[in-house]
Amino acid sequence: MEQQNCFNRASQLDRLIRTPEWDMIVIGGGATGLGIAVDAASRGYKVLLLEQSDFAKGTSSRSTKLVHGGVRYLAQGQIKLVYGALHERGILLRNAAHLVKKQAFIIPCYSWWEQLKYLTGLTLYDILSGRFSFGKAAYVKRKEMINLLPGLNAQRLRGGVRYYDGQFDDARLAINLAMTAAEEGGTLLNYFKVVRLIGKERVKGVVAKDMESGKEYTLRSRVVVNATGVFVDDILKMEDEHARPMVRPSQGVHLMLKRSFLDGGSALMIPKTSDGRVLFAVPWHGHVLVGTTDTLMEKHLLEPRALEAEIGFILGTMKEYLSVPPERGDVLSVFAGLRPLAAPKEDGHATKEISRDHKLLVSPSGLVTITGGKWTTYRKMAEETLDTVIEAGVLEPASCRTKELRIHGCCDHPMEEHLAVYGTDGGKIRELMEEEPLLVRRLVEWLPYTEAEAVWAVRYEMARTIEDVLARRLRVLFLDAQAALAAAPRVAALIAEELGYGEDWKRNQLIAFNKLANGYLPGRL
Repeated sequence: MEQQNCFNRASQLDRLIRTPEWDMIVIGGGATGLGIAVDAASRGYKVLLLEQSDFAKGTSSRSTKLVHGGVRYLAQGQIKLVYGALHERGILLRNAAHLVKKQAFIIPCYSWWEQLKYLTGLTLYDILSGRFSFGKAAYVKRKEMINLLPGLNAQRLRGGVRYYDGQFDDARLAINLAMTAAEEGGTLLNYFKVVRLIGKERVKGVVAKDMESGKEYTLRSRVVVNATGVFVDDILKMEDEHARPMVRPSQGVHLMLKRSFLDGGSALMIPKTSDGRVLFAVPWHGHVLVGTTDTLMEKHLLEPRALEAEIGFILGTMKEYLSVPPERGDVLSVFAGLRPLAAPKEDGHATKEISRDHKLLVSPSGLVTITGGKWTTYRKMAEETLDTVIEAGVLEPASCRTKELRIHGCCDHPMEEHLAVYGTDGGKIRELMEEEPLLVRRLVEWLPYTEAEAVWAVRYEMARTIEDVLARRLRVLFLDAQAALAAAPRVAALIAEELGYGEDWKRNQLIAFNKLANGYLPGRL
């Protein structure tokens, strides 16, 4: 097989050791941090990204899998926010064609007034997208609704409105962004935790700990960017222990169901639930993803857990809309994620009252902090961050290239079936199967993922643990937690063989992963 680009931890660590000073150090390996690394590297800067866990471990792998302008933000009158996101949606469709797809969404309507209201709003939504339109909104008759959404409860149904938005695989896009940044000359390391900032009056770098070896590194840089999502306040307190909180975490929960509950290719959009929130039921990797909730939290965790009330709310809402209501035992996996909403000046605000747009701050010490936003606008957030640093005179001017930069794997005609998400790498995984025929075996019988994909993730996508492979490189944990538990022993053996680990490592990994995966099973929460 053709030699792959060396996106592995050893080569990236070697780059770190050989570089005495960086133009930019980015803290955080989620959507925002990875986008900044791609932008900085493609402009020619020496950029280093450090992530305390795995890339997209947090919020960036736990989204509703939508690339969208935000229909509910339009209803709130946030025209500028929606306009910008719709244009970014179009750019992302072009630059990550293997991952971003156009998706039809249908809103069930129970009166002619609802049909008129939603069609009017969604027509404006499409107009705002301009040349990046994904398709025009239109009425859908009652009979057609039943054909498009098999499993929908048709009682009292008058018809519906169909509109188009984008869908993607969030964690896979994150991995491809990391690979793109490396190809552009950037250096990226997972399991590298920043433990303190260097400099009293001006931030001049960081001290970071390699979580695998335990070794600490003093890393100097012209500018440090804090892009750690719900953890931004932790970094801000390294600079100033009295710093006022910048974010308030909001927890979103998603449930995974079998495709039979809502068969067909269209997604269901519930524009107003009993408490005024929006809920989606979206086809994703052969399953149905249902969510999300929106609950303000006091604490932020690397591995948040769904609340009983959130699970009950989603199941209760879906019972109103599906002909066969899902029960708790039908849930294959449940996962939670924390959004970094801009903190309000006063306590007690509901999440709908807190800003959904991103915030960019440069402190007197020169530390740059960016938080908020969403996956759809990650590229624009990165561009603004780099432009702000340049305008401050920290870096020499260089133009942004990411509007036209194709993301690793991008192709217009990817391979069929589940290897499509690999884009141009799909054919290389097929070659790996031909070279090592035993790797064609499935990890679990009822899902399409193969041993070859697990090996590929370790060799070429910097996966280091069972969780890295089964949660973010392959999405098994999010699709079916029982399947992930069944696949874990074989994945542990494959990783150990690739990285030269022994029996103790495998045993400890399986203990840790079993504990993690049990938290994705609703019956064991």
